[in-house]
Amino acid sequence: MTTIAREELLSRIRWDERGLVPAIVQDANTKDVLMMAYMNEQSLGLTLEKGETVFWSRSRGELWHKGATSGNTQKVVSVQLDCDGDTLLIEALPAGPACHTGEYTCFFDGMQVGEKGERAGAANRFAIIETLERTIAEREHERPEGAYTTYLFDKGVDKILKKVGEEAAEVIIAAKNRSAEELRYEASDLIFHLLVLLREQKLPLDDVLQELERRHKPKDKESLSSLKD
Repeated sequence: MTTIAREELLSRIRWDERGLVPAIVQDANTKDVLMMAYMNEQSLGLTLEKGETVFWSRSRGELWHKGATSGNTQKVVSVQLDCDGDTLLIEALPAGPACHTGEYTCFFDGMQVGEKGERAGAANRFAIIETLERTIAEREHERPEGAYTTYLFDKGVDKILKKVGEEAAEVIIAAKNRSAEELRYEASDLIFHLLVLLREQKLPLDDVLQELERRHKPKDKESLSSLKD
């Protein structure tokens, strides 16, 4: 992403006849699309100043600071403009559900196109990680009663850290036991709780993957040298 000055960003935008531009809001961690609303020059300026999304309500004809009443604000991480200059993409860290219905995202109704098996095949063998990321994000915001992930977030970071430690120990024991079935089960628990911890810490999994990629391209010829003991 190329960084440009605020004045240049504003000058490149192709406002419609009403002086508006559609703004797509994306969770900076999970990359899920949360909502779409409109901005005018004033609301975009306020968004950049406040560091939280401010839109223009077409129905009410007034500025709309997302979460000002509900507390479900969206902390802006980046603002990007598409190649045609007529759509904004805003990456944000949501403090609550994006949708007025209480859903994590406004996009929760739809249909599956094609066979599910195609998506779960070799082309996307980590699809379950994406599903878990989204589910964990939804649980953090919606806190459905009785959900285990809700319990973890309600108890806080100390409980989550305890579970990560416990599951890591269970992985070690399973490996020492030479039990593939036991190891598979415990490794799954560890990955899940690690994803919960990353969400609680507001650290995107993408950042971890980028760090692994960085380590995989060392300056010297020793592959993954930074991962050694």
